[in-house]
Amino acid sequence: MSVEALIARYGLPALFLGAGVEGETVVVLGGVAAHHGLFGLVPAILAAAMGSFLADQIFFYTGRLFRHRPRVRRLMAKPAFERAMATFEKYPTGFVFVFRFLYGLRTISPMAIGTSSISAARFAILNAVAAFVWAAIFVGLGYAFGNAIEAVLGRLMHGAEWVALAAGLAVAIWLIARGIARRRA
Repeated sequence: MSVEALIARYGLPALFLGAGVEGETVVVLGGVAAHHGLFGLVPAILAAAMGSFLADQIFFYTGRLFRHRPRVRRLMAKPAFERAMATFEKYPTGFVFVFRFLYGLRTISPMAIGTSSISAARFAILNAVAAFVWAAIFVGLGYAFGNAIEAVLGRLMHGAEWVALAAGLAVAIWLIARGIARRRA
């Protein structure tokens, strides 16, 4: 099976998972893959939005359901959690829309919001709209700059080979960042 066939077959599920686990890098790569015709632009946006939405809902309910547990209490004592809560208290609706764009607050923010008094229904609605906007922006960036990326790389690699290389690099970066985060914890 060719790389193009693999991406065409498993690209959208990988984009769904990657949007929830890693974030922007995978979503931009999804836009590049859509640009190369490996799957559609709208399905790419929907897969990324749903993956991001689901991950944020899981983190929200983790904060909501386990806010009194020692592990979540330890997270609540961390500076990133405190920053997220301070900003959320000042701008609750705006913060739900922008936290996914803030480096270092993407994962902790929905958990922090889950410990607040915001209703689950309100968070879900705001989160759904924000996830769609976020996905459209980052998939759109990958889609729009697909030609530029290909021009920079020239004919060294075909589109699908580049996407596979970039996906491999994204996974490597994610694994390195995860290892660093675990060592800090």
